[in-house]
Amino acid sequence: MPTFVRTDKCDGCKGQDKTACAYICPHDLMKLDKEGSETGHVMQAYNQEPEQCWECYACVKICPQNAIESRPYADIVPLGGSVQPLRGTESIMWTIKFRNGSLKRFKFPIRTTPAGSIDPYGGKPAADINKIADNGFFVETDGFRSGDPSELIAK
Repeated sequence: MPTFVRTDKCDGCKGQDKTACAYICPHDLMKLDKEGSETGHVMQAYNQEPEQCWECYACVKICPQNAIESRPYADIVPLGGSVQPLRGTESIMWTIKFRNGSLKRFKFPIRTTPAGSIDPYGGKPAADINKIADNGFFVETDGFRSGDPSELIAK
């Protein structure tokens, strides 16, 4: 289910130009309503197109005020329950509240290496733009390969 911002908890990340949720959203859906003209709530974030939400929960996890929530799917949390993360520097704690009031907590590490220590291109050859037109660089010869009838799915 798409995320939504609890206006009673959101502080707009203390008046920064961009909120944490707007920074992290991979689909650029989270927006800061500076004047309150969009939502009626001054300096609070909101999901401007909930139907486009990817449900990645990145905004939910990064929100420093725990102001962003989502109605989770029944395979994660039974109907009537809620799930809320609490992110620390080394771990994230997921709290599931069931409709009968009982709580369950799960703690997971968020890093396995020190921040900034990963070298994504380490051990890989440098890119050579001169090879981009070579046969077989991306695909087999001449930019395509002929079909093979044995690869077809038989009915």
